[in-house]
Amino acid sequence: MAVYQVLKLPDETLRARSAPVSKINDGILRVLDNMRDTLHAEQGLGLAAPQIGILKRLIIIDTGEQYIELINPEIISREGEKISTEGCLSVPGIIGRVARSLHVKARGLNRHGEEVEISASDLLAKALQHEIDHLDGILFIDKAIETRRE
Repeated sequence: MAVYQVLKLPDETLRARSAPVSKINDGILRVLDNMRDTLHAEQGLGLAAPQIGILKRLIIIDTGEQYIELINPEIISREGEKISTEGCLSVPGIIGRVARSLHVKARGLNRHGEEVEISASDLLAKALQHEIDHLDGILFIDKAIETRRE
């Protein structure tokens, strides 16, 4: 597999809206596999395809306990709110306090084209919201109540 270079601000690709994946083919599966290698090399929690310069609606998350790949993900319900600290591989050296929904339900396709729903709380809920925001060109610093250098 391959490790991609993670784009960093001010790269304008990070501000673009990603296109839906219309067909899951070998190319899409290869991107997902390479995203996983990249995430592990960067020691991150999540990665969205725009962060590697691919404007497709693909995200991956690895909490250490659970690995998730979602194609064309969307948040379909939200509950509660929690303010917590976030960082991002594309915004190195900056952390911020961000208000996110405490519980979310997300829907998307898995690598086999099957629709899946994920009910998530706490860290996984935050990661899903963070990565799905990337697909719309939104970075955590856009939503941060405050930011500071690490």
